[in-house]
Amino acid sequence: MTAGPRGRPLRDTLSTLAVIGLLAFGLYLAEGRLDGYRIQIINLVAINAILALSLNFIYGFSGMFSLGHAGFMAIGAYVSALCILTPAQKEMLWILEPILSPLAGLHTSFVVSVLLGGLAAALFSFLIALPVMRLGGDYLGIATLGFAEIIRVFFTNLSPITNGAIGLRGIPPHAADLRVNYAWLLVALFVILSLLKSNFGNVLKSIRDDEIAARTMGINTTAYRTMAFCVGGFFAGVGGALMGSLITTIDPKMFSFLLTFNILLIVVAGGLGSVTGSLVGSAVITVLLEWLRLVEEPMTIGSLNLPGIPGMRMVIFSLALMFIILFRRQGLMGNREFTWAAFYGFWGRLPAYLRNSGNRSGPEKRP
Repeated sequence: MTAGPRGRPLRDTLSTLAVIGLLAFGLYLAEGRLDGYRIQIINLVAINAILALSLNFIYGFSGMFSLGHAGFMAIGAYVSALCILTPAQKEMLWILEPILSPLAGLHTSFVVSVLLGGLAAALFSFLIALPVMRLGGDYLGIATLGFAEIIRVFFTNLSPITNGAIGLRGIPPHAADLRVNYAWLLVALFVILSLLKSNFGNVLKSIRDDEIAARTMGINTTAYRTMAFCVGGFFAGVGGALMGSLITTIDPKMFSFLLTFNILLIVVAGGLGSVTGSLVGSAVITVLLEWLRLVEEPMTIGSLNLPGIPGMRMVIFSLALMFIILFRRQGLMGNREFTWAAFYGFWGRLPAYLRNSGNRSGPEKRP
């Protein structure tokens, strides 16, 4: 039996809470039973999922081809690191030039630092959106890529603030643990799904599908695209803050175009315009990239000794993505989403399907 229309919201809410509870229990078991390397991969899945959701919100749901995600991540990572590094650490790190006096004594909790990193990235997203939101297609992508490179060059040269090319070391690693990273992932999921289910999300999809028709209906497309760009920038800053604390070190070279490209590949592989696809793609691509490290190590097959080839995993990974794009252009999920209605509908139809399959495969009964 399936729940009626009135009982479905309660059923869906209870199901969601049950999944969150199972996730929390699984993370609790993982912290006590898995080694540091596997825990690091699970953390990367959560952070990559946040970044993929933010880019998919900009590109997949709003139709804006943006290549500036690495710049927003850099802003979030540096702002968060400046907030959680202690004054003693800052005194030791800034050796070429002294740190700006207002930043020397700045010290906040990690949650506050992540929020400030996201807000700073959202502010820069707004400033960038003012001149470029009237562009479209490849022009918008080139403009946002240029701004991301400008941010990276500024961070390389602003030694009193960012410590220049040396970067920041010794960022507290305990802050971005499994519980914190997955809590932020749930926050990103809740915010983005709420926006997509609202009238705001419907307007964004209409702009994505036909911007001229949306303007004809009186929609201020520039304002809506700017707001969507700022939301995506905020969660890109959050992802950058979490990433910086996870790897405990950041420098401007980390936030090159390649980082944006990796997040874009996760979005495309999972499915443009699919929240479920971003989650699935993050898990699959993150694990695949780590598993492919084996091909870069020396291997012995029988009497044949194969030397390790640095960079080979990216070659294989690129070939796999080319295969996906050529033979499944819509990605793993396309634009489909997981819903509880489809889930319970499947389990409700399964017994009848099995009975019919058994009747068809069994021997014919003679009179």
